[in-house]
Amino acid sequence: MIRIRLKEVLQQKGMSMSMLSHKSEVSFSTISRIINDKNYSPTLNTLERLAKALNVEISDLYEHTPDN
Repeated sequence: MIRIRLKEVLQQKGMSMSMLSHKSEVSFSTISRIINDKNYSPTLNTLERLAKALNVEISDLYEHTPDN
């Protein structure tokens, strides 16, 4: 299973969801859904835009976790 780490990366960068939305041009609702809905699968394009805005690699935005 893949877990999106956007909330953690935002905290590390000291950035709010609103700031990220503005900088990445990804809607606030999409960012909120990525953070709060564990079943939501963002597109690669969205992950690329978020990673660029956060100045991180796409691989920094997710981690592999064991299936439960």
